[in-house]
Amino acid sequence: MLDFQRLPKLFVFWVLSLGMGMASAGSYEDFFDAVKKDDVTVVRSLLQRGFDPNTVNLQGVPALMMAVLVPSPQVADLLIRSPQIRVEVRNHNDESVLMLAAIKGYLPLVEQLVAKDADVNKTGWTPLHYAAAGGHVAVMAYLLDQSAYIDAESPNGTTPLMMAAKYGNPESVKWLIQAGADPTLTNQWGLTAKDFAVQGRQQNSIDLLDAGLARWRAQQKSTPIPASR
Repeated sequence: MLDFQRLPKLFVFWVLSLGMGMASAGSYEDFFDAVKKDDVTVVRSLLQRGFDPNTVNLQGVPALMMAVLVPSPQVADLLIRSPQIRVEVRNHNDESVLMLAAIKGYLPLVEQLVAKDADVNKTGWTPLHYAAAGGHVAVMAYLLDQSAYIDAESPNGTTPLMMAAKYGNPESVKWLIQAGADPTLTNQWGLTAKDFAVQGRQQNSIDLLDAGLARWRAQQKSTPIPASR
């Protein structure tokens, strides 16, 4: 498979033009220009004429992912409704469309993607990590309702609570703690969510985590130990 990320733009366009024909090459330019401008009329017209909604741009980014990043919400909504759309695509950072929608707090798009079977619990960094980093409580709540794992670990052991503590906001930290996130977990460097909050100089989150840790430890002490047989 060609790695579009590493090929010169003109060469990539030449390769795409050979496969599509020169007339389609013009449509290719029109399509991505319309995606950038959130021009849903042009995109709809091209899709009705058979243009593939999964086409990638010169940087190898699928149209739907590009629409989320720009952002072009109307085009994103149109593309995701296409019967041919593939929602489980990744960029070179292994980010999915659902992850990018989650970190931006686009709840309606998150709901549409999940309805299209986007992976809520993908391996590695997850949509919940990204929603927590963005501090988007409504998106986090929806993902948990869709069976997202609240203490999901990234490749380096970082949890959504840690991301919320450093990059999110106190509301997201408080919500995750109340929803049952474990504040005692550590990543591969031995850092807890509180350590992340300290790094981010998030005093309100530090206070919330201190209180959450106290409650967590009290609950552990009060939990009866099953009698051995």
